[in-house]
Amino acid sequence: MTVFYFFAALVVLQGIFSLRGGFRFLSYVRGEMKRAEDETYQPFVSVIVPCRGLDQNLIVNLRVLFIQNYPAYELVFVVDNENDAALKVITEAINEVRDECDSRVIIAGIADGCGQKVHNLLRAIDEVDARCEVFAFVDSDARPSPAWLRALVAPLKDKRVGATTGYRWFVPVRGNFASHLRSVWNASIASALGANTRSNFCWGGATAMRRRTFEAVDIRAAWRGALSDDFAITRTLQREGRSIRFVPQCLTACFEDCSFTELLEFTTRQMKITRVYAPHLWRAVLISGVLFVGVFYTALALSVTQLAEGARLPVPLIFVVVMFALGAGKAYLRLLALRAAWANDVTLKAVPCCPLTLLAHTTLWTLSSILYVHNALAALISRRIVWRGIVYNLASPHETIIVKD
Repeated sequence: MTVFYFFAALVVLQGIFSLRGGFRFLSYVRGEMKRAEDETYQPFVSVIVPCRGLDQNLIVNLRVLFIQNYPAYELVFVVDNENDAALKVITEAINEVRDECDSRVIIAGIADGCGQKVHNLLRAIDEVDARCEVFAFVDSDARPSPAWLRALVAPLKDKRVGATTGYRWFVPVRGNFASHLRSVWNASIASALGANTRSNFCWGGATAMRRRTFEAVDIRAAWRGALSDDFAITRTLQREGRSIRFVPQCLTACFEDCSFTELLEFTTRQMKITRVYAPHLWRAVLISGVLFVGVFYTALALSVTQLAEGARLPVPLIFVVVMFALGAGKAYLRLLALRAAWANDVTLKAVPCCPLTLLAHTTLWTLSSILYVHNALAALISRRIVWRGIVYNLASPHETIIVKD
């Protein structure tokens, strides 16, 4: 029991530090939302949209890109081949709003020696308008607000900023268990972003950088042989001493549901990619996850046993309550931050206030911790992933083997 109490104290201490991080995240988001960004920097932007297959509600996601509150930009859609199911939807979206902004489609061809998305991005970069001063990248499963591009680009006025980024927030549509668990799992990563521009990371679904910066740090070389576009950008910018600015206005909704199988595939894929590109983060997830899961569920089992034996207030139960309160508090702070970030969007501001969302995020984190351990252990024994129907083997950050398409 002495050993158990020692590790239980460590988990409580870990929870206190995590809760403090939640307060910092909330404070940063609220501060950024109040700050009046200088929006005089509005250069011509090439918004690159890699697509493969049919995302849920793809047409709705694409329509928003045509109505960005931004004076001068183009949309460059890029697909693998002419038979891609996404091409029909892209064409439909372009035809609906043909006069709203410049837009076109590029057929990238099949990747060789790198991830298909990276290959598509490289092909699109070669085809952008000559007026382009800023590259912006957005994923086809994301649904940005009309103010998304303006908010993402504005901080780049400061040439010291290497890139700006947002992050995804999964919004379940039908609200099945797996979809809510994926949202909770993913949300814990979002709160790792904040004021520290040196430790921030880029999310490929909402990232922008000056064209000159892209060329100066040679992102093309960083993408050569890579699977993960955003990890490669992050590693390069950090190595070059360039800052990454997190823009809370670009916390981007992904309206999707998933099955339990899809949940496991997505979360394990993310952790396998993390192990290859940021092994220190993978180790931290594995160690902290094993520690929490081992202590929390051991304490829960001991509490049940001692209560059954007639104990009035088992000491392990106190630890269970404290650990749960700390984790639930951190989850609630994330929802408050999301509420602040989406306060000006009439379609999104009610999401953080939904009772089912509140219940899921303040309780399911105990299960997402088990999922993290599973993901980390799976990443330990295999580097093979399936992404958009393509099987890859991640040999290294600079070597991606395409197993089959």
